[in-house]
Amino acid sequence: MPIKIGLLGKTNTGKTTFFNAATLAGGEVSTYPFTTKKPERALGNAITPCVHTEFNIKDNPQNSKCTDGWRFIPIELIDLPGLIKDAWAGKGLGNQFLSVATQSDAILHVVDVSGSIDAAGRIAEVGSGDPIADVSDIEEELIMWYLKLLEGNRDKISKLIQSETEPLIAITDVFRGIGVKEAHVKEALKTTGLEDKHFENFDMHDSKKFAAYLRKISKPTLIVANKIDVPGAEKNFDRLREKYVDTIVIPASTDSELSLRKAEKKGLIKYVPGSEQFDILHKEQLTKKQLEALDFITQGILGEYMRTGVQFAINVTVFKLLKMNSIYPVANPENFSDKKGRVLPDLLLLKDGATVEDLAKEIHTDLTKGLLYAKDVRYGVRLPVNYQLRDRDIVSLVSAKTKKS
Repeated sequence: MPIKIGLLGKTNTGKTTFFNAATLAGGEVSTYPFTTKKPERALGNAITPCVHTEFNIKDNPQNSKCTDGWRFIPIELIDLPGLIKDAWAGKGLGNQFLSVATQSDAILHVVDVSGSIDAAGRIAEVGSGDPIADVSDIEEELIMWYLKLLEGNRDKISKLIQSETEPLIAITDVFRGIGVKEAHVKEALKTTGLEDKHFENFDMHDSKKFAAYLRKISKPTLIVANKIDVPGAEKNFDRLREKYVDTIVIPASTDSELSLRKAEKKGLIKYVPGSEQFDILHKEQLTKKQLEALDFITQGILGEYMRTGVQFAINVTVFKLLKMNSIYPVANPENFSDKKGRVLPDLLLLKDGATVEDLAKEIHTDLTKGLLYAKDVRYGVRLPVNYQLRDRDIVSLVSAKTKKS
């Protein structure tokens, strides 16, 4: 299953433009509120340098794509309707949307850093809105959703504890549907000082403190400061970074990325998403307006910020926030191929700390039966089953069955 990243934020922040730029899915974009009325899903990519260039070999990718030395790894993006105040209580179908959001592996919070929407998400005069408050509003909705899950299941948790179920397991049980693990709950209880307090004695302050921390660690979040190209936006960008010092904030121009992706798709320019430059291939086919737009992107976006921020936000989310490593499993270590002779056919994203055994499970559960070790193709050494894999490892699994054959 591909990694799931939810796009969250108020209406008119540019979530759907981000979604379209990253996936070329074509979701409706307009300036009237709540254009996106239901969660939209499409595949984008996380991009990382491919190892085939290191060995000067030609690869034959199967589960991903390789272009100009870059591997494009499919990930799922979910464009969620703009959230409104009290969405956690069901206002504006908030329950449905928050449920989908919290099932994501990570969240990209898209905010209008130009301050050109009001508190309700309506188009307003540039600079009149407050991106700091917008981020705070959405964060409060997420925390209240977690709190609702906890308090709404208080009787269930208490009954489980009374039946001698460990409190840690009982609390985790009500959050499993949104990807919360026991380790998350354990850390949240310890950090909030509630580890030794009986659950029935949790007051509302305790519960909200716990919910806030659990939300933070279970759903890694990155802030996309969109519309950075609008005059005056940079001041708000600086304010965002100062306010949310423990969160990665990335400047972005989703309109610019979408323009580049569309031009690239039409064959007018050569552009790899996330690149710091692009090449015009057919200048004669471009109108004066299009050339001016491309020049603005070159000078005002790439020249100032090196990139549009869309692909960079996805890459940072996958490789930094989620701490995923790129692993290349092969069957034949001599020529880097699978059993059909396809060179470097697959790239798997595994969480930092994943072992050789975890890799075997990811490929097929049966591979763990009789698993002996893995061979590090790059260095030619044996790796024990509990070896923690590192980014860009190329490994061949060896089992009792493969050894006999």
